[in-house]
Amino acid sequence: MNESLPTIVLGATGYVAGELLRLIAGHPSLQLAAAVSASEAGNKIDAVFPHLHGHYRDLCFVPRESLAATIETLEQVAVFSAAPHGASAAMVNDVLALAEAAGTTMRVADLSADFRFASAQAYRAVYTQEHGAPQRLEEFSCGLPEHISTLTTRHIGHPGCFCTAVLLLAVPMIQSGLSTGDIYLSGVTGSTGSGKLPIATTHHPFRQSNLFAYKPLQHRHQPEMEAIIRAVTGTDAKLHFVPHSGPFARGIHVTAQGRLAQNASEQQVVERLSAFYESAPFVCVVDQPPRVKDVVGSNYARIGVATRGDHFAAMIVIDNLVKGAAGGAVQWMNRLWGMPETAGLTASAVGWT
Repeated sequence: MNESLPTIVLGATGYVAGELLRLIAGHPSLQLAAAVSASEAGNKIDAVFPHLHGHYRDLCFVPRESLAATIETLEQVAVFSAAPHGASAAMVNDVLALAEAAGTTMRVADLSADFRFASAQAYRAVYTQEHGAPQRLEEFSCGLPEHISTLTTRHIGHPGCFCTAVLLLAVPMIQSGLSTGDIYLSGVTGSTGSGKLPIATTHHPFRQSNLFAYKPLQHRHQPEMEAIIRAVTGTDAKLHFVPHSGPFARGIHVTAQGRLAQNASEQQVVERLSAFYESAPFVCVVDQPPRVKDVVGSNYARIGVATRGDHFAAMIVIDNLVKGAAGGAVQWMNRLWGMPETAGLTASAVGWT
């Protein structure tokens, strides 16, 4: 696809939305048609995101009510929703209805949790609220581009940051027959994973030089991880997940441990994981424990492995805002429109932050 593809970002003022706008600015085909925000409508994009001044100096956020006029002029449009859980589904439903009325071809990548479950009942069980558009659930798939070779839906629910890291580790270990037992997971995320609105545990004097677990074995993303693993591998994997808040702004480090189902050496595990991701342009299996700074600012994931006897430890690092959110969604959007999966996403990590 060489022509410009008009692109809309819903809920466009948070950290993930800022990353979407940055990636869109550098994409060879995506062109911003509207950045939608109720709180910042009429204000310039670079007033909210000064680091994007070179790309969006003359563009303003627009209200949701203006979308009908925009969509009806377009033959095709890509939509990213960075709206919060519980609010995104209704917004996505509205823009899909506008596209249907206008005869506009639309593809949606939702970054909330609203389209990660197959049923409204499963969503309600975890998020304790009614789904905003249950009739749309069958129009969405949820998973990682590395694990779904053929899509059967027009739209994507992105798994999210911790889920991305865990799935990139757990799926190949299970699908390659290396692990059939319980998997124990310890993950550390940066403060941007908590969103833009300041809260007590993201306040700098509290978070800086600090490390603490939260919601151990009770995190709401664990059922999402298990459901996606079940859908991809056909296995009812049991995960035991303990998330931690780390003293840095962006990045995720996850360690997965469990029993090897086969008598495999460390080198054999590395070889199987490398073979599993041989065609995955953003996943690299390395011969040493991976480091967060090697991926921050990029869409890349780095995996390391250690074994002792019948026990394995697999480690992964990703940028929570890129591979774990905006970059993963752009990767999917590339697939949805038949563009190269790597389009706009090959920039290296920053290296020093």
